Amino acid sequence: MRIQVGKEIIELKGPENGGKIIGIIAVGILAIIAVFSSFYTVQVEEAGVVLRFGKHIKTVDPGLHFKMPFGIDNVEFVPVGRQQKQEFGFGTEGASNYYQYTSRSEMELEKNMVTGDLNAALVEWVIQYRITEPEKYLFKVRSSDETLRDASESVMREVVGDRTVDEVITIGRQEIESECQEKLKALVDLYELGITIDQVQLKNVDPPKPVQASFNEVNQAQQEKEKEINVANGQYNREVPKARGEAERQISEAEGYSTQRINEAQGDAARFVALFEEYQKAPDVTRRRLYLETMEGVMPRLEKRVVVDEDTSQLLPFLPLTPTAK
Repeated sequence: MRIQVGKEIIELKGPENGGKIIGIIAVGILAIIAVFSSFYTVQVEEAGVVLRFGKHIKTVDPGLHFKMPFGIDNVEFVPVGRQQKQEFGFGTEGASNYYQYTSRSEMELEKNMVTGDLNAALVEWVIQYRITEPEKYLFKVRSSDETLRDASESVMREVVGDRTVDEVITIGRQEIESECQEKLKALVDLYELGITIDQVQLKNVDPPKPVQASFNEVNQAQQEKEKEINVANGQYNREVPKARGEAERQISEAEGYSTQRINEAQGDAARFVALFEEYQKAPDVTRRRLYLETMEGVMPRLEKRVVVDEDTSQLLPFLPLTPTAK
């Protein structure tokens, strides 16, 4: 019996030829496995952590790479270029990250917190993070994502426990977010998780359900109060500048009138002094000039004129020289 393998024809004459064929087939299979297991591709948003017999030897960037076949080298793909998040007290369905949220029963436990004044509050929040050191992320702790969840919950409970319920629900949200982010960063660095915290954001923060209606009424009353205060401040900001402007205008007009009257008085006084000096120099001439100037201003306003001499003792009637109305 003859079998053709490639260009070689093998004649089967006994058990030895059968073993040779099996050896050739096994070598071919091993060669195929070696070829297909000696290269791998790292995607754009990933980093490849190469392990040789379970020991980390290098971390590679995105692209096509080669490794030792037959399981000697293994590659862990870590999404270092993608921003990830974890949700607490609620969950977004369809998440690719297994640790993004927990079960419904666990969510209820996560968001139930006690404030510093021994009141209860329902706190939902989100943390956003990136994997920046894949070696630490994979090997420093057993599960970096699970450790991050526990650390975030611990920090949030600590910060909320230092504040009153009014601060947690209303005015202290931004301060809580900033303090949680700083404390969580310090804890992540201490545990060497290989993670960078980008943001801690509070979502829904509510009082417990039995008192939510009463709290909403109080909150609405506070909002109405703030609205009325803002309206009053707006009216104040409109009227006060207007009144100040009107006062300044009147003051300016009064100052202008005062300056005008002073200048006029000073001018009249100077004119009188000059006239008096001229009168002292020539009284008759000045007296006659004043008389003529006065008559020049008075006579044009008279409709009928009668001119007589000082020695006249009798007046005769005369025809008017000016036209009369008919």
